[in-house]
Amino acid sequence: MHLETERLILRKFEEADAQRMFLMDSNPEVMKYIGMPTLSDVSESQNVIKMIQKQYAENGIGRLAVIEKASNLLIGWSGLKLLTEEINGYNNVYDLGYRFMPEVWGKGYALESAKASLDFGFNGLKVDFIYAHAHSENLVSNHILRKLGFRNTGEFTEPDGICFWYELNRENYL
Repeated sequence: MHLETERLILRKFEEADAQRMFLMDSNPEVMKYIGMPTLSDVSESQNVIKMIQKQYAENGIGRLAVIEKASNLLIGWSGLKLLTEEINGYNNVYDLGYRFMPEVWGKGYALESAKASLDFGFNGLKVDFIYAHAHSENLVSNHILRKLGFRNTGEFTEPDGICFWYELNRENYL
């Protein structure tokens, strides 16, 4: 799994990514709508990377590290993963997600990386549906999902509030 866009490289996570991942996941603004506490030690990021690498091995897919070509730095993650634990009554479906460092917010990287991931899902994996969810108060993420063509098909409750559930089928993909 290696995807490339005009400004980004999406590749599998490596152990060396832990420090940059920790910078992102220890930031309260980044984690505001995630429903998880901020990370407090780089070892937690190392464990997250190991978990994602396990998903690559077991499911053939997982979130990808996003590298900004101009700086050659990890600026976030994006991509598809197979939901193996039920969310909103769904499991064994492909889920789109993304998370980025605040310094690159507003540059269109979430949209750009998501489009590459959706192209891979619909054209490479030949899936018919891709799902996503976002906290109801995360206005930017909800806007991005709608801009990608996702339809809000419901909502569900998480410990930190209401989340919107989205789906996109191959025929409606832009």
